[in-house]
Amino acid sequence: MVTKMIKIKQKNKRAWIRLVEAFIAILLVAGILFLIITQGDMERDISAQVYQKEVSILRGIEMNKTLREQVLGVDVATLPISWEDAGFPLDVKTKVTDEMPSYLDCLAKICEITDVCVLEEELEEEITGDIYAQSVGIFADLTKYDPRQLKIFCWVKET
Repeated sequence: MVTKMIKIKQKNKRAWIRLVEAFIAILLVAGILFLIITQGDMERDISAQVYQKEVSILRGIEMNKTLREQVLGVDVATLPISWEDAGFPLDVKTKVTDEMPSYLDCLAKICEITDVCVLEEELEEEITGDIYAQSVGIFADLTKYDPRQLKIFCWVKET
């Protein structure tokens, strides 16, 4: 009788051990699946930060009287104008390049407010990643009303 009780207790211990082993195995499998599934989400999504920085720079240019006048002072015959072109306001380019993070390459363009301001196809084909673009309308200063659009294009530098 006593030996039967000991055997029953040993079987109960084995059952609990198997139950714990099964629980641990399930946790391991679930953990591995979770890691595999979320691995794609581990890549940094920097779009919100880039857009926020672009908007901040554009607002700074929009609110600065000197920079606003320089954008409005670009000859309408030269529009659209990229900052690689000779007539682009140097102070505007300096403001953008100084305030952009070092991991980004950027380009700015000034276009007429009614035009679609796009990146050149040749440059767009060279860029392998995402292109982040923001624009602002610069409408007037005290002497003239000749609205322009200032647009910034940024992408992550290739390493």
